[in-house]
Amino acid sequence: MPEQPPYLRIADVLRQRIAEHVWTAGDRLPSRAQIAEECGVGENVVRRAQELLISQGVLEGRAGSGTYVAEPRRRVRVVRSSAREQPGGSPFRADMQALGKQGNWESRTEAKVPAPGEIAARLGIAEGELCVRTVYEFLADGRPVQLSTSWEPYGLTAGTLVVLPEGGPHAGVGVVNRMAAIGITVSHAVEQPEPRQATTEEASLLGIQKAALVTHIRRTYYSDQGQPVETADIVIPAALCEIVYEIPVDR
Repeated sequence: MPEQPPYLRIADVLRQRIAEHVWTAGDRLPSRAQIAEECGVGENVVRRAQELLISQGVLEGRAGSGTYVAEPRRRVRVVRSSAREQPGGSPFRADMQALGKQGNWESRTEAKVPAPGEIAARLGIAEGELCVRTVYEFLADGRPVQLSTSWEPYGLTAGTLVVLPEGGPHAGVGVVNRMAAIGITVSHAVEQPEPRQATTEEASLLGIQKAALVTHIRRTYYSDQGQPVETADIVIPAALCEIVYEIPVDR
């Protein structure tokens, strides 16, 4: 068996000390230099171990103060299923309510934004064609748990009551219900999840360590005619959320 990398061994040591209540929630850890000397490794090894545990929600770093044992925080369950779309409702709010939390979101919409190449390809339109872009920050009890940037072809909804996803009489009811209001039936969604590290901006918005693990989901909704009607980049932090897929089974 290959030898375990030093930083994983140190992470196990730190995790064990927390499990044995040598350090408890809210305690400040000794300096990296102290831990490095005690464990016979370099400070960079301790830093990598701490960054791993921060990404897993075991520790938390406080700028200018040090590293602390994180308060226990229940991971939020995020359910991915087009079958959960409800008329006039929000699946995210329903998920949070099931956990005894208040689900909400903040958003910012810009109309007539030229589509970048990748977004245009996903929507089946020409690069530079105008879109409506909406940036979301999803909150559970006021704390951010998910980010999303949504793109819709402007030509699809221009002049209708649903041109602004978070404005008008159909605000906040989701893509499926909004499209139904203008006679478009959304038949299915395609999602491509992949793990990666958070960007500096994402980490700041989500309150997680820079380069912490996130799941990046590229989601596209399609009409029953096979036309893409919306695509989004969804970012979910691994330390804060667990992702569950519900797959309907036709009988």
